Amino acid sequence: MTLHRPGAPRTHRRRGSRVVLLGVALVTLAAAAYLAVVPGVAWTNVTRVDAEPDGPRPADQPGTTYLLVGLDSRSDLSSADRRRLGTGNGDGGNRADTVMLLHVGAGPALLLSVPRASLVDVPGHGTSMINAAYAYGGAPLLVQTVEAATGVRVDHYVEVGLGGVVRSVDAVGGIVICPETRMDDARAGLHVDAGCARADGPTALAYARSRHAQRLDDLDRAAHQREVVSALADAALSPRTFVSPRRYWRVASGAVASVRVGDDVGPVAMARLAWALRHVDGDGGLTCGVPITDADVAVVHWDRERAAEMFALVQEDRVADLDESLCRRSGLATVTAGGAHPAPSRQQR
Repeated sequence: MTLHRPGAPRTHRRRGSRVVLLGVALVTLAAAAYLAVVPGVAWTNVTRVDAEPDGPRPADQPGTTYLLVGLDSRSDLSSADRRRLGTGNGDGGNRADTVMLLHVGAGPALLLSVPRASLVDVPGHGTSMINAAYAYGGAPLLVQTVEAATGVRVDHYVEVGLGGVVRSVDAVGGIVICPETRMDDARAGLHVDAGCARADGPTALAYARSRHAQRLDDLDRAAHQREVVSALADAALSPRTFVSPRRYWRVASGAVASVRVGDDVGPVAMARLAWALRHVDGDGGLTCGVPITDADVAVVHWDRERAAEMFALVQEDRVADLDESLCRRSGLATVTAGGAHPAPSRQQR
């Protein structure tokens, strides 16, 4: 006859509970290690670019400012990719197709589009469009030109080509874009209805490149580019990314493979960049165009008074003081018979 001691089942239960807790702890540690290690491993493959400008620079300023540059480069696209994406076979990589400043500091994050046709002084080359600075002297001269024109010190430089946009968007499973009207642009290969819908990599690239399906040409395109980078950051940092090891690896490695960064940019700086971009299109951020005087996008002239006021606030990390007169979707100040649209509400910016 076997005797059962009253305390035995309780002991077994306690041992079973300890085993379960130990298992949960080990899984948690393994997950935490994976989340920490993956970015570091992926970062070892990042491509560096010398972006240090020559000559005098603005002094250090509060907050952190990134210069985000999109190159109209097809060098990372195969012939089949060029046909599929409708980019053509020419290589426009000698010019910066997209120039944006992202400022992160005490106030809301600010994503500011600098029109590529902005007429500025390019050091050593006289007055020219700002995107030509890259053609003349690569990243260092573009940084120098932006700093000289704005007085804002660039802390970090990040650059991406056309193929990088497609790969990044596809890595997160697509992004949500919200065109205000139907857009048909055969040159960019874009055909989308008004309203919000999910876009894959090729569609997102076409949406960001389209210049012929909206009223304000490059000015509206700049707003779409800000929308795309914000939506991409939002998708990359969604909870789905962190609960799926496969997606997490795909996003981390895809991001590294898609960009070139300045020598002083590390994983922490890139994480701050992504976090800020995720919030610029919401209540905690601002998205604007540099204040300009006209909608003739062949050559864009800045509104010197409003632009100087905006840049002074950025230099002083007082982005929270930007108001409707300075932070506008297109950068235009007033409604005109020629088609300039009114300033959008804070939710639309």
